[in-house]
Amino acid sequence: MENLQRTTELAGNLQEDIDLIVEPKISILKRMWKERYLYLLLLPGLLFFIIYRYVPMAGNIIAFQDYSAFQGFFHSDWVGLKHFKTIFEDEEVLRVLWNTLYLSFLQIVFAFPVSIILALMLNEVRNSIYKRVVQSIIYVPHFLSWVVVIGIVTILLKSNGIVNKVLGSVFGMDSVAFLQDPNWFMPLVVLEVIWKESGWGTIIFLAALSGISPSLYEAAAVDGANRWQQIWHITLPALKSTIIILLILRLGSVLDVGFEQIYLMLTPFTMKVGNVLDTFVYLKGIQNSDFSFATAVGLFKSVIGLILIVAANRLAKKFGEGGVY
Repeated sequence: MENLQRTTELAGNLQEDIDLIVEPKISILKRMWKERYLYLLLLPGLLFFIIYRYVPMAGNIIAFQDYSAFQGFFHSDWVGLKHFKTIFEDEEVLRVLWNTLYLSFLQIVFAFPVSIILALMLNEVRNSIYKRVVQSIIYVPHFLSWVVVIGIVTILLKSNGIVNKVLGSVFGMDSVAFLQDPNWFMPLVVLEVIWKESGWGTIIFLAALSGISPSLYEAAAVDGANRWQQIWHITLPALKSTIIILLILRLGSVLDVGFEQIYLMLTPFTMKVGNVLDTFVYLKGIQNSDFSFATAVGLFKSVIGLILIVAANRLAKKFGEGGVY
């Protein structure tokens, strides 16, 4: 009788454990069915990432092969880490990697803060009409393609362009080869990024600034703080988390400096200082048909980006910030 009672108790406990496992699954399925139309709205975006982001990742296997288009993925010879070793042995790859890191560093140091400064300046404007007009003007360049932007720059800076004519007629200077001089390549790239993207980057910072309570500024004014002190002690601390998150995301793409812009700016004179990983992969992989080596370089770039974003996120959390995840 005691054994029967004990067996019944064990069976009851087992049933309770099964219910604890099954019920959440059933409730999740019921919830998904109840909200099925919301999931249908999610489906196109999900399919986009699956088809154009995750499925192509299978092509990374050619980084470990001597890939031949005639033999295909399954019959090309496997070479292991041969192409990755070449990355660190090829002087051209090391030079291109240096160009990429240096240009990315310049963009972070000079272009990234401009959006913050513009947001702070716009936040201080009290005339709403004037503020909206200025915002619209600085947003417009973002919607221009790099082809148009580089076309404008070329017209302005060519040997007989407007800039050289002004320098000659007003300052008596000789014509400057802005587009052919390697020393001007990276400054021009950074200035183009600032002009095109800084206005658009202010949107996130202005959204963060809109969440600051006006009572903080009122209390600071009562205590005798001027505008600069209010910006330093109220506005900038409120932006700190947003700045850190965007900086972490920027570090994740530190090896991506913009293929289209760089490729359109490259000339035989600036190739040595202007060739970056993105253009190098294109020239190697498409023009020279060295698909395996180009894929290895691209995969190496992605792994470095992942390491940087994870490290930066952990560092941010260590100093008490939320991080990206």
